[in-house]
Amino acid sequence: MTFAIAFPNIDPVIFQVGIFAVRWYSLAYIAGLVLGWIYIRRLAAQAPVVCDGLAVDDFLTWATIAIIVGGRLGQVLLYAPGYYFENPAKIIAVWEGGMSFHGGFIGVVVAGIVFTRRRGIDPLRFGDLLGCAAPIGLFFGRIANFINGELWGRATDMPWAVVFPTGGPSPRHPSQLYEAVMEGAILLVVLFLLSMRPEVRRRAGLRMGVFIAGYGIARAIGEVFREPEPDMGLLVFGSTYGQWLSLPMIGIGLWFVYRACRPGRAGT
Repeated sequence: MTFAIAFPNIDPVIFQVGIFAVRWYSLAYIAGLVLGWIYIRRLAAQAPVVCDGLAVDDFLTWATIAIIVGGRLGQVLLYAPGYYFENPAKIIAVWEGGMSFHGGFIGVVVAGIVFTRRRGIDPLRFGDLLGCAAPIGLFFGRIANFINGELWGRATDMPWAVVFPTGGPSPRHPSQLYEAVMEGAILLVVLFLLSMRPEVRRRAGLRMGVFIAGYGIARAIGEVFREPEPDMGLLVFGSTYGQWLSLPMIGIGLWFVYRACRPGRAGT
């Protein structure tokens, strides 16, 4: 007999008044945005100063829209276009879950480029700030995935396996929690330690590159334990769709790290 931990079965809805419901999923996004905003404000004041607090405040609105629109479009176009095109009303049902990080990432990149050009802010240094704060949102987002009982892991006989209500009778890896630790907590600590070093802060784009490559590596590892997308299954060499989407991020992130570390690239 395989031992398994019972799913905590937390109600996805925190409370509801009439048709208005507050869900853990939406609270996770709010917590990530608000805590990320506070953290970026502190980082922006460190030398070399990237921008003032007002610019950070203004970008919060841009980031919120970019994450929601980009994340949802990414989910629709990258993961389940057939389902959503057959059920168009579900496209806007973001409260039910289903947000693609890769789509949200592209959305924030586009918003950041437009915002920094309009404000005359160095986009690489601003990207460093965003990269340092992004793991906060990733951490809360993965916890919300676990509470929703979605994106569960592969079947396993590990003693900490969980039987998810929507995952059948098999005990499974709580891969959402693995990803919360790797993509969220560990990456946040690494970037925090880097931000404490003035020589790192002077190299524009370095922390952004570490975040992009770090997320790609963490996601690729997490996919080893996560159940593959049902419409795609395992791909060549036992890889997953998520791993293939992460490969460009690893390459792009390492390129930014290399670019920032070249002799003569340190600013003031």
